[in-house]
Amino acid sequence: MKAPVGQTSKSANVTIGNTGKGSGYGFSFSRDPKRYDVGDVSASLQLVKFLSNWFGGHPEYLTNPFYVGGDSYAGKIVPFIAQKISEDIEAGVRPTLNLKGYVVGNPTRGERIDYESKVPYLHGVGIISDQLYETIMERCKGEDHNNPKNVICKQALTRFNDLLNEVSKPHILYKKCIYMSLIPKFESMDRKILKEELGILKHRPLCPSIQCVSYSNYLSYFWANDNVTREYLGIKKGSVDEWIRCHDNDLPYTKDIKSSIQYHHNVTLNGYRALVYSGDHDTVLPFLGTQTWVRSLNYPIVDDWRAWHVDVQSAEFTVAYGNNLTFATVKGGGHTGPEYQPGRCSAMFRRWISNMPL
Repeated sequence: MKAPVGQTSKSANVTIGNTGKGSGYGFSFSRDPKRYDVGDVSASLQLVKFLSNWFGGHPEYLTNPFYVGGDSYAGKIVPFIAQKISEDIEAGVRPTLNLKGYVVGNPTRGERIDYESKVPYLHGVGIISDQLYETIMERCKGEDHNNPKNVICKQALTRFNDLLNEVSKPHILYKKCIYMSLIPKFESMDRKILKEELGILKHRPLCPSIQCVSYSNYLSYFWANDNVTREYLGIKKGSVDEWIRCHDNDLPYTKDIKSSIQYHHNVTLNGYRALVYSGDHDTVLPFLGTQTWVRSLNYPIVDDWRAWHVDVQSAEFTVAYGNNLTFATVKGGGHTGPEYQPGRCSAMFRRWISNMPL
């Protein structure tokens, strides 16, 4: 029997994507509208329940090493789910998953460091000037960068955001591209590909340039809404009218996990392995902020900061801490790393999940 999607004969994995958009995306649905009113905690508990039910129906996979993984906003969700699974294991809840650890990439923690780290990052890569950096560091101490009270700080941050908007936030070296939302404000005339197919969708996506990374997201609408795809995926007719990649704040979602740090701390202290990585060209959640909160756990360094390599070339840098925690950066990676550097991220993950040093 072949392993299902997301599993191999050696390990089982559940990957949580950008879950901050709320439920009802993809092929998920509910006949009760109230069930769309979810949040970080309730959605995570639903996923834990799903895993329990799935493994209950497929006990032959229970001995497989199991890992939880995700990127971006899932940086809050993944460690929470890992903790709930570990608690169930400790309580003797059946079925017992063979949890081994988790992995998060370019993860949000839910605290101020997530966005305050953008200031030193943008200064370091030459997007803001010395003068602006010094003003923000001096005048914005103790200020909420999203709602500053100090007038000079507010002016400086306005200028900061103007300069930030000049670059592609997910990857500063890539082209700025249109946002893939549900309902277009305008229709791109750059590409005529799939023009006829575009008319079959109720929620017509914007068509970015084929040179944009988001072009693959555009194509995903047509792939996922193809009848052959839906048949192979086992989507029941009448259940979901149309596949939607993500919602644009049109469904309720409560961000009730304010910080993930306690879950990272609890899970790693219990002996589970953790890989935290960041693409080094991401301004959405810069690696400087991630590196800061990883260090805040105060675990001893067991393998000091060094380069890791792919094909004899540096693929970026890594440091290993006590309690089986590894932090790594990915050269040329954006938000998220594998989207921009699949080869390097694949090599990193293969080594880590095989208990090999990066």
